[in-house]
Amino acid sequence: MTAARLLFALFLSVAAPLSLTPAQAAPAQGTDYSLINPPQAPTTAGKVEVIEFFSYGCPHCFHLNPLLTEWHKTELPANAVLIKVPVSFGRREWGQLVRAYYTLEALGELERLDAKLFEAIHVKHEQLFDLDALAGWAAQNGIDAKKFRGQFTSPEITAKAVRAEQLSRDYKINGVPTLTVAGKYRAIGKDFPDMLRITKELVEQATAN
Repeated sequence: MTAARLLFALFLSVAAPLSLTPAQAAPAQGTDYSLINPPQAPTTAGKVEVIEFFSYGCPHCFHLNPLLTEWHKTELPANAVLIKVPVSFGRREWGQLVRAYYTLEALGELERLDAKLFEAIHVKHEQLFDLDALAGWAAQNGIDAKKFRGQFTSPEITAKAVRAEQLSRDYKINGVPTLTVAGKYRAIGKDFPDMLRITKELVEQATAN
C-alpha cells in the first residue's frame, strides 16, 4: 500500500466512527422524546415554541430553574421562544402559585423575583400558598401589597390561570417539570442537562421538518 492510500485508510478509520457519535445522532422517539397526541397548535407565529410546564411548589422545578434560565440565555436557538406555563393539577395551594406567577409577570417583576419565589418556598420553607402570605412576601420584596392583591384577584389573572390549566390538559401533562417542543414533542432525558440537550435538538428537528 502506498503512503497516500495508507493515509486515506487511516482517515476513514477515524472519520467514520466520529460521524456516528451519539451527540450527532437524531433524537430517538421513546428514548429521548415522546409524541404529543394530538399535536397542539403553536401560539407564537414564526417561532418554535418550547414550553416548560412547572410549579413553584415542585422541588424538581426548583432544581431545573437555574439550569433552564442559563440555557434560555445561551443555548435556545434564535428561531425558538421559551414559554413558561405554571400548573396546579387541581391543588388549591399550587393554584395560588399559578396566580402569583402571572401577577409578577403583570407587574413587570417576574425576572427579578422568579428565582426568589422558588428559594422562599424550597430553601427558606416559607408557606406562600395563599394570597395573604404571597402579598406579604411581595411587600418584603419591594412590591406594594395592595397593588399585588389587585392584580392577583383581577379578571385578567383569572383568565390566564384558566388558560394555563387548559393548556396542561391539552398537552396531557401529568408531571412537572415537563418540556415540550413545537406542540409535537415531549423531551425525556436521563437528567436535567440531558433533557435540555434533547430539547435543543428537538427544536432543530422541528425547524428542519
